Amino acid sequence: MSTTAQDTVPRIELTRKGFITNYPPYRYWRPETAQRLLDPKPLNIYVHTPYCVQRCAYCHYKTTTLNENRKAEIDRYVQSLCTEIQLASKRFHLKERPTHSIYFGGGTPTLLSKENLSRIMDCLREHLTFADPEITVEGEPVTLIQAKADHLKSLGVNRISLGIQSLADEIILKTGRRDTEKHAFKAIEIAKGTGAVVNVDLMSGLAGETDATWAYTVERALAADVHSLTVYKTELYANTEYYAGIKKNTLELPSDDEELKYAAYAIEQIEAKGYLPVNFFTFTQGGGHMQRHTTSKWRGDDIYAFGVSAFGSIGSFSVQNISDLEKYSSTLEAGELPIARGYHLNAKDLMARDVVLGMKLIHLDRKAFRQRYGLDLVRLCEPMVNALVEEGFITVSDERLSLTRKGILWGDYTGRQLAAAVDAVAS
Repeated sequence: MSTTAQDTVPRIELTRKGFITNYPPYRYWRPETAQRLLDPKPLNIYVHTPYCVQRCAYCHYKTTTLNENRKAEIDRYVQSLCTEIQLASKRFHLKERPTHSIYFGGGTPTLLSKENLSRIMDCLREHLTFADPEITVEGEPVTLIQAKADHLKSLGVNRISLGIQSLADEIILKTGRRDTEKHAFKAIEIAKGTGAVVNVDLMSGLAGETDATWAYTVERALAADVHSLTVYKTELYANTEYYAGIKKNTLELPSDDEELKYAAYAIEQIEAKGYLPVNFFTFTQGGGHMQRHTTSKWRGDDIYAFGVSAFGSIGSFSVQNISDLEKYSSTLEAGELPIARGYHLNAKDLMARDVVLGMKLIHLDRKAFRQRYGLDLVRLCEPMVNALVEEGFITVSDERLSLTRKGILWGDYTGRQLAAAVDAVAS
């Protein structure tokens, strides 16, 4: 007969003595643990701007092009945002917590007027407690003009992320956009002039991509000498123009093997120029210029998200706002928060989340996982860990699990596999 773990647990004395009032016993309680309760947890903020000057053929986010809207409608949206910030801050005591990062995403935040950007930032400062936050604004080349960049600097923006995607004009044209390599380099120059950390987004596997166009994009992106480069895989979603084109046989995307080749080439070239991975899709000069907001998200820290369709997480709850613009504003005008749906993560969900998101950061801290959950991840998922090591996706040390170059290239595969193993053993 085989021996199980339960067979090795010592039996305690059969007695009615010793009434239990708490667990674990008081001898394990520490003053420093009590202080952690008193210290307010850091907070991260996301602000969604749904407006764009042009709809990208690959984009699946909640956006609407500017020519479909009037100034009054955008002003109303910004007022709704400010109302949400005020209501949520009061309801969830957000001002009692230090805000470490603010991320303006979209859409195109740089499309907003200087007046509306100021209104949002003033509202955030009034209803939150800034703790020298990283303030990131996403931008598109044609909307980042010098006057707008100067205003962002005056608002305290210290990180600008430019969604350039490709520097080959013929490829970017196929995405439905009208900006060019010339626009992109002008925007990069303006962004760098603010003193902010500058990130450039690229996408591997866009329609029409070839070895030559992709090599050109990577070469020119490296020539821009920005602080950070992000390489996203082109994903196909049902609500995009790309999807419609493929269904009509008017468009073809590179195959999975071709896209993988492009990604591998980009990583090789980027690392050769001294950029190091800080997550599996972002590379920074010398491994510095860490993205506070994104890193916090992958570590499972709290992110409160404002704006139509925005989603975030507070504690063990994940929530998303109303996705309809009119309903979003009318709900707030009625004095109600626009939260549409949510999910309450149980203990198993939280472990799986910390694994699948944590592996995005290249290294997953075994000690931190054990302190949080009382379990060693390697022992918990030993067969899966061993398989991933043998297949060359990860390495394991006493301190952490780490993605290999192969693991980085395959992105979320390792995290999904480990999360599935956690789910299986915890069920």
